[in-house]
Amino acid sequence: MKGVIVRLIGLLILCRWVWAEAPPHVDQPFSQEMVSHYTWEMLGIEPGVGSIDLDAEGRPVVSGRNRVARFEAGKWQRLEGAAIGVGSEVSRPQGLRVDQFASDGLGRRVAGGLDGLYEQTQEDGPWKKVTASDGKGRSWGVEDVLAVTYDSQGNLWFGVEAGLGQRGRDGQWRFFEGRDGLPYNQFTCAAAGEDGSVWVGCRIGLIRYREGRWYYRQGRRWLLDDHVKGMVVDSKNAAWVVTDAGVSRLYFKAMSLHQKAEYYEREIDRLFRRTEYGYIAPVGLGASGDRSQVSQQDSDNDGLWTSMYGAGQCFAYAATKDRRTRRRAKEAFEALRFLQVVTQGSKTSPPKGFVARTIRESSLPDPNQGRIERDRARQETVDRLWKVYQPRWPLSADGRWYWKGDTSSDELDGHYFFYPLYHDLVAETETERERVRTVVRDLTDHLLQHGFNLVDHDGRPTRWGVFGPQSLNRDPNWQVERGLNSLSMLGYLTVAAYLTDEPRFHNAIERLKRQHAYDSNAMVPKVQRGIGSGNQSDDEMAFMGFYNLLRYSKDRALTERLSEAFYQYWTLERPEINPFFNFAYAACAQGRRLESIWGSHEIGPWQDWLQDSVATLKAFPLDRVDWGHRNSHRIDLIDLPPQQSIDLHSPNAPGSRGTRVDGRVLPVNERFFNHWNTDPFRYDTAGNGRGLGCGTVFLLPYYMGLYHGYIKAPPAGD
Repeated sequence: MKGVIVRLIGLLILCRWVWAEAPPHVDQPFSQEMVSHYTWEMLGIEPGVGSIDLDAEGRPVVSGRNRVARFEAGKWQRLEGAAIGVGSEVSRPQGLRVDQFASDGLGRRVAGGLDGLYEQTQEDGPWKKVTASDGKGRSWGVEDVLAVTYDSQGNLWFGVEAGLGQRGRDGQWRFFEGRDGLPYNQFTCAAAGEDGSVWVGCRIGLIRYREGRWYYRQGRRWLLDDHVKGMVVDSKNAAWVVTDAGVSRLYFKAMSLHQKAEYYEREIDRLFRRTEYGYIAPVGLGASGDRSQVSQQDSDNDGLWTSMYGAGQCFAYAATKDRRTRRRAKEAFEALRFLQVVTQGSKTSPPKGFVARTIRESSLPDPNQGRIERDRARQETVDRLWKVYQPRWPLSADGRWYWKGDTSSDELDGHYFFYPLYHDLVAETETERERVRTVVRDLTDHLLQHGFNLVDHDGRPTRWGVFGPQSLNRDPNWQVERGLNSLSMLGYLTVAAYLTDEPRFHNAIERLKRQHAYDSNAMVPKVQRGIGSGNQSDDEMAFMGFYNLLRYSKDRALTERLSEAFYQYWTLERPEINPFFNFAYAACAQGRRLESIWGSHEIGPWQDWLQDSVATLKAFPLDRVDWGHRNSHRIDLIDLPPQQSIDLHSPNAPGSRGTRVDGRVLPVNERFFNHWNTDPFRYDTAGNGRGLGCGTVFLLPYYMGLYHGYIKAPPAGD
């Protein structure tokens, strides 16, 4: 323990972070980024080299191979006439190889190309070569200029392979490279918006710079094709981007976080609810990006995803008293309760209290077909502890449902996270509250009666439902899970004790602490080797477990120890800018101090935790289609070392995982993930547009922030 405290104090001194009771974020409208795509067919012209400009009225005009199209009144109109060329009105410097042009609208023009950077300060005046030096010994050779523009403040920008240079109105130069946050350096063109933004097209993607921040847009979510050929920015600060596949329009819409939540809720109600119980499950798309044809399918974690969605609705109802959120929370409770009910009453029933992973209609094809062979192959080649038994999908007593067994610990973490929230924040009558207590009592009694294990219909624990001390403390096969499963079991028992106040649950906690050191085990819930290591599913589970223990336990000694453990855990997760993790930690630690023989120390969240959380919520794209993203070519990334690989036996491939130069992971709109259990340090994410992610990843932290007062609605009338 001495070593732990010394390291903790050292971390506080070295980081020199400031703790602060951050004022709440007032939910005012912000600029939600949007996109529209227009193929050449939609433009009504044949694809060609492609160029784009704004006409005298500020309307985008695009030229293809031999036709021109103009965007007006919300649609493209084909025009008769010759193709246009961007910058064709500029008098070109004679005898110089330049092909990038820009004007500030006040008489200055700039041109760039193979022969360098040239500027004309007055109409028909001479072109003079521009050199770049910051006067402090830092200068760039300005040759082979790839992009040029003036921004709305009159600053001159140019791009070369070394990076982006900016000359201010005062004549002072600034240079931006990867170490300064510049995402990429293979430029093709540039344009500027009236809001001070600078947009730079690249051979792979598009960059926007505004108010000291860099944004990188790549992949089908943002562009029809990655190679940007031309671009203009209109008077509303929308960027019109030409690629070989057509035109993409990136624009902004005023939207509050509340309005964003309403959008996701409508999407969930329309597309995501599966079966009459409304399980929140993955959605497949019939064609890439086409949400008119969706297919719902069960997943191993339907109970977990439904629990997390339902928990968000509990927070929402407590914060807003919106009866729609109460109805959704109640539906989630009934769905989760049914996962316990459906397993009982048949020849293949497990012991009372067991919960299924998910269900599917018995009218669908039998999911047990070929299953035993796949399980044997998995046991032989992937996981020697994998269970081989049948049926993995038993039929319910009434024959209506297949239910899936072999339920895992993350499912239980979700259930136990949801039930006390529903009991305290949503249930309005004693009858409703007793229904919650019954579900929790039956499940927890099942664990107590089977040595703290979740036992399936074959009489054996499920593959990941092992929580007993004989396994966690004495079996090497369970060494890695020792800390997290100890934390989880203490959390389960704490919830049961809190809701029922029945002695056997309190006694079980004391027995696991005194005889089996579960409180010590839980001090290190994850086997990790630094930031970015370990398993993100474990992180999600740990945060739910800590939240339960620290909010519902009356054991002061236990909560003091686990407050320290939670602090150390959160410091490793902070670079993930995860609002769910940040809000869960703040709810348990804000304003708290760690008392030890070394003194008293703040353990609240560090400065900027709320700013990071809100930035992530704002950044979520409305379009949750699983388009792939490539980032490994970027120049603003710092690779994680091999020992911080997620898989201990398979170190990171060079250039595959890491953070931006500011130490944080890539923003959520520069990668794709379905749930918070996905690796946020991985640069590249696969995706072909055939799946649709659920809005729960936004809704749970947003509503959690509302409930705990970190986010507030604006005053009425604002």
